Amino acid sequence: MATTLARTAPRDLAAELPARLSLTPKSTLAGRLDGAWWPLSRNLEAELPRLLAALDEPWGRITRVTVNPTRWPVVPHTVAMDGRTLHVGWFTEQDPDKLILLSYTVGRWDLLVIPPETAPAAAARLMAAAAIPGSVLTSSVLMANEAAIGRSIRDARRREDTWEGEGGACMSAFGNPIGRSALPLPGIGWR
Repeated sequence: MATTLARTAPRDLAAELPARLSLTPKSTLAGRLDGAWWPLSRNLEAELPRLLAALDEPWGRITRVTVNPTRWPVVPHTVAMDGRTLHVGWFTEQDPDKLILLSYTVGRWDLLVIPPETAPAAAARLMAAAAIPGSVLTSSVLMANEAAIGRSIRDARRREDTWEGEGGACMSAFGNPIGRSALPLPGIGWR
């Protein structure tokens, strides 16, 4: 029996998912970022409506967005959403890891944009760091810090794998690795 899958199924499912967003709590402390956004893809036309739908209530109607084109393969001039038009601009001088949201009536917000391919643990660290009230860290600094953390985690895993592979693991009398739970308890010995 053959099964046919619609090519649009994943895209339709993605449209129903909420925006992955972390916002800085309201505070008198002014910081460099107002939160972080972790899009599902690098398709601005598909991702922006979901983001703005999540921000309509806390921030009001956003009318313009600016990005750096180095992180987005296509930057549309406008994005239609819910009967209105969102204007999208791009500036190569803007931090590549930042999205700027503008509203004529309310103001401006800067969000760290976490790359869609980021591992969940790294994205969680970045979202938490970007939402700290009064933080003076820029989006580039946060991304550089996360890259350093990622390298140190990979190095630690590689050292552990080397340790386990070079005999640091528990070995049987025949040279085969065994689980640590198979070792005799102290004072009991082998029987």
